[in-house]
Amino acid sequence: MTYSSETPVQLFADSPALPEVLRLIRESFAFMDGRIDPPSSMHRLTEDDLRQQTCSGEVWIIGDPAAAVVFLTPKPDCLYLSKLAVARSRRGQGLAQTLVDLAETRARSRGYAALELQTRIELVENHTIFAKLGFVKSGETAHTGYDRTTSITMHKRLE
Repeated sequence: MTYSSETPVQLFADSPALPEVLRLIRESFAFMDGRIDPPSSMHRLTEDDLRQQTCSGEVWIIGDPAAAVVFLTPKPDCLYLSKLAVARSRRGQGLAQTLVDLAETRARSRGYAALELQTRIELVENHTIFAKLGFVKSGETAHTGYDRTTSITMHKRLE
């Protein structure tokens, strides 16, 4: 399959790129091992989960092979972003911004006024990146079984 290097492409359940996407997520999130508690959900992520995401929400990539990915999932009051990942070799080239811009477009087309995401409390560099992309902290959560904050929720209001 051949995609433009900078144009986001939506994947579907039968996409042959799903193994690439799983590899990209695992490689991009590997730095979290030993840094976050509880461990990242990417350890449990499978190709079947990716196929399910293409049905319950959306999966978008940039590049061939996949250099960036984002999952978009409708919630009652916003569009939720998850698994935003950019290959190490392509960081600093605006791919995350391109995917967030796409998410804004998709949210508006569904009638949403906001985007939402969560990031782990330990990943302060991600908090900074998301703030630069227009997100503001809107809450804190704890994973089941934890009595301390493990994630922060961030929102981006759409104009």
